[in-house]
Amino acid sequence: MLRLYDSRLSGNAWKVRILLTQLAIPFERVTLNLAKGAAAEPTFRAKSRFARVPVLELEDGRTIVESAAIMLYLAQGSPYLPDDPYLRAEVMSWLFFEQADLLRALALPRFYRMRGIADQMSGRIADFQEGAYSALGKLSDWLATHNWLVDNRYTIADIGMFGYVSLAPEGGYDMQRFPSIDAWLVRVKAQPGWVPLVEEISA
Repeated sequence: MLRLYDSRLSGNAWKVRILLTQLAIPFERVTLNLAKGAAAEPTFRAKSRFARVPVLELEDGRTIVESAAIMLYLAQGSPYLPDDPYLRAEVMSWLFFEQADLLRALALPRFYRMRGIADQMSGRIADFQEGAYSALGKLSDWLATHNWLVDNRYTIADIGMFGYVSLAPEGGYDMQRFPSIDAWLVRVKAQPGWVPLVEEISA
């Protein structure tokens, strides 16, 4: 069985959990406490060369790191990754855009707020927001005329972009200015097999 190393509130690990669930692939979830230094443990470092989650451990013990790489691996041959080379490149372009233009700018202000240090980091948050609002505007413009990011269908491009964009309000972003993004988030959440960031534990 596949084993996914994640953390409870990681948006990048969340993307992988959504895809695994939607593909109906059984997996064991290993949730690490990053606040207590779990990512620095030698046993985990041996699995993750970048010392961060998510990490997908295959049945033969090999590991894949970075959420985009994991999703591309898992989605091979599925409806979530087009076979056409051009459309596949389009999917990857959105995954790269999210990691380059949005990930840190959305994730770090959220982290600062969760840690109660947003006031001390206000200058850095303002810098992040300047760039991220521009990137969100580009996403919004696309979604104003498209239901999905690639080929008018739900793909891992949507899953990859969804994670931290959906969490942007937790970082202090005003997402009401982007109604097309809001409508798209609703469509993503309506997909069969979608799972929330924090799942309720049955008694």
